[in-house]
Order: sequence, then C-alpha cells, then structure tokens
Amino acid sequence: MIIKILGTGCPGCQKLEANAKKAVEEIGLKDIQIIHIYDLNEIIKSGVTMLPVILFDDEIKAEGWIPDVEEIKKWLQEIKNQ
Repeated sequence: MIIKILGTGCPGCQKLEANAKKAVEEIGLKDIQIIHIYDLNEIIKSGVTMLPVILFDDEIKAEGWIPDVEEIKKWLQEIKNQ
C-alpha cells in the first residue's frame, strides 16, 4: 500500500505526515510506503480542493483536515483485516 500526503509543506501537512508515520509504526505494518507530494502541479492534477490530503492507494481518506494517529490507525486496521 502507498499512503500519499498532499501538501505544500505547511505545518498542518507536516503534522499529517508525522501522524501517518506514527500510525503505521504503531500498527506494525512493514509493507506501507509513505510519500509526501509537495509539488503544487501534482496536487492540482489529483483534483483535490483543500489541503492537507491523505490518500490510501489513491483513495482520499481526509481532505482539508488532519486526522489524528488513532483515526489513521483505525483506517489501517480496517485494511489489515480485509
């Protein structure tokens, strides 16, 4: 799985990336790659309207808000249990 963080580098985007990394670490999933996309042209191509954004395999999980570690862990558990 690839988790993408879309954001230009603002404190909120950095917090979202940190929360995602912590959630992946706490769940103990080793096969997840986290990519932070800073390029505004790439962000625009994705079609989102608000930042920051977190995507799991190109599915938007949150747009315009920062989910906490527990919320991201919940999403990861749902995927892990499939």
